[in-house]
Amino acid sequence: MKRMTWCLIISVLVFQVSFANVSLPNVFGSHMVLQRRKPVPVWGWAAPNENVTITLLSQVKTVQAGKDGKWRVSLDPMEAGGPYRLIAKGKNNTITFEDVLVGEVWICSGQSNMEWPLRSAANAKTEIPKAIHPQIRQLLVKKSISLTPKDNIEGSWAVCSPETAPNFTAVGYFFAKQLQGELHVPIGLINTSWGGTHSETWTSREAMNQNEELKLIANKLPATYEEVIQGGAERIKVLIQTQQGGLPTAAEEQTWSKADFDDSVWKTMDIPRDWEWAGLTSLDGIVWFRLEVVIPPGSKLSKMQLHIGSIEDNDSTFVNGQLIGSKKGRGAREYVIPEGLLKPGRNVIAVRVVDTGAVGGMVGPREQLNLVGESLIIPLAGLWKYRVASVFASSYKPGSNTYATQLFNAMLNPLIPYAIQGTIWYQGETNAKRAYQYRKTFPLMIQDWRQHWGYDFPFLYVQLASYNALNGNSRNGSTWAELREAQTMTLQLPNTGMAVTSDIGERMDIHPKNKEDVGKRLAAEAMRVAYHKNEAGSDETSRGPQFDKMTIDGNKAILTFRNVGQGLFAKDKYGYLRGFEVAGSDQKFYYAKAAIQGNSIVVHADSVTTPLAVRYGWADDNGDVNLYNRDNFPAIPFRTDTWKGITEAVKFGE
Repeated sequence: MKRMTWCLIISVLVFQVSFANVSLPNVFGSHMVLQRRKPVPVWGWAAPNENVTITLLSQVKTVQAGKDGKWRVSLDPMEAGGPYRLIAKGKNNTITFEDVLVGEVWICSGQSNMEWPLRSAANAKTEIPKAIHPQIRQLLVKKSISLTPKDNIEGSWAVCSPETAPNFTAVGYFFAKQLQGELHVPIGLINTSWGGTHSETWTSREAMNQNEELKLIANKLPATYEEVIQGGAERIKVLIQTQQGGLPTAAEEQTWSKADFDDSVWKTMDIPRDWEWAGLTSLDGIVWFRLEVVIPPGSKLSKMQLHIGSIEDNDSTFVNGQLIGSKKGRGAREYVIPEGLLKPGRNVIAVRVVDTGAVGGMVGPREQLNLVGESLIIPLAGLWKYRVASVFASSYKPGSNTYATQLFNAMLNPLIPYAIQGTIWYQGETNAKRAYQYRKTFPLMIQDWRQHWGYDFPFLYVQLASYNALNGNSRNGSTWAELREAQTMTLQLPNTGMAVTSDIGERMDIHPKNKEDVGKRLAAEAMRVAYHKNEAGSDETSRGPQFDKMTIDGNKAILTFRNVGQGLFAKDKYGYLRGFEVAGSDQKFYYAKAAIQGNSIVVHADSVTTPLAVRYGWADDNGDVNLYNRDNFPAIPFRTDTWKGITEAVKFGE
């Protein structure tokens, strides 16, 4: 009994000592940038009731920690400058942060196009060697998930140099470089981003409870990750048993490439697509896809190739049982088919896909999936047979998108209330299939962040670039166009700005490499929204033309715009406008002729005698648009109608 008592006393003493030292969260550190012209909160932990003194320049602030050991003090607003030294002193220890600057601090967040590092940008080879910008700093937040709010992150501040710049967010780097050149003050970037994530995982539980649809999801959040792993294992087990007939033996799997294999009991999936959205939720592993292709008699089968677009992550591809190629990582596949392997009549293509995490499946654009020869093209997009061959352990573990709130809890909440000027955001691709719901969830997230920080800071974001996600357009519907519309509608929130990037996307790559123009366009919006400065004395030079209203004159639609700046123009050497469509009461859209008349656009199509609606850039891949103002900012894609889209019924968690 006495031994147990002494052990308890020692444990209490160790606990008290561990909390006796003053400490600060990792958002603070040497080389950090503090926000100018705003109160600067500084906070951390110490022993209960311990006095903590913070010193910076002539400011000396003392605060007493609470009974829980937490403390917080606020430094008075300061002008830009540095380098300085910030000192935190307690009873038993002193912490000193060196090389502290005061300037402008911006959160950089979103999914992969914000995460995309400078080393992978289009002009990385020329930009990195000259990236000597000691007044630009980045705090790279390490990826983490949590079901409950955390109070600290992993990460440290880095000074921009040719050695560190490759790991900077490319969009953030070019944004900071442009701002620093205009404002002549230090710029701090807090890079908290994660590829492939949806907006709901960046939203707090409190905010989700304010939305009737999301409230149902919030109420289903598990208590622990052990519960998540157990539930995931049970879910995958049911999936395999009920939909796939169990996992195969190695010998059985070897027969799946053969042309005469009987796959009649296999399930079907519309290909190409991410299998996460087709019933294989959270599955990492191996899945086989098979397709029977009937080649017409008399077809000339010379120099045949199989194009199957991009794969996540690796593939082995067979034709009539023979391996014709394999590749690791994303990127289009174009495999040469040996002469004589294909025959008129029945043929079988089998693709063994290995997904090591996140997105899985055959995910390239539909038009990239085909058989191609000298005089023959056979489209292959459509229903393929599939069956799961193997399930990796990572399938049972929670990912960044498994539940809402996780990244808010782990990668944003610990940053609050660090003083910031604003946020730049590049995200939306993962929400595109729920674009209509994004009209609510995106503004909800912005307001959520602002409420947690306690002020309506500028929130600037990138509209989705052109990319042929699902070959969507006005005729068959476009999830990406509807997502862009939701982003445009979010401009109704105060202190928001949007960078349009339809003209600098890449048709076959969801990650356009031109991040410099993205950063510069965000910086132009920052100058307008955050700093109230405008080029040439105009308040319209940071953004492109935005549709205002439409009038009908016979068979012509006349469109007027806001943000015209110094005038409209078509970026085309012949002056032709592209990207416009018009429809009548039958709601069928036809490509239209469009002409600039002053600050208006006149649109008409010979097939539409009485126009009711006009659309501009309404497609997944809308890179052919070319309307600008003379300040060289592209027009915002738009539609004048409110006809029902294809994403209205799709909700989060379905």
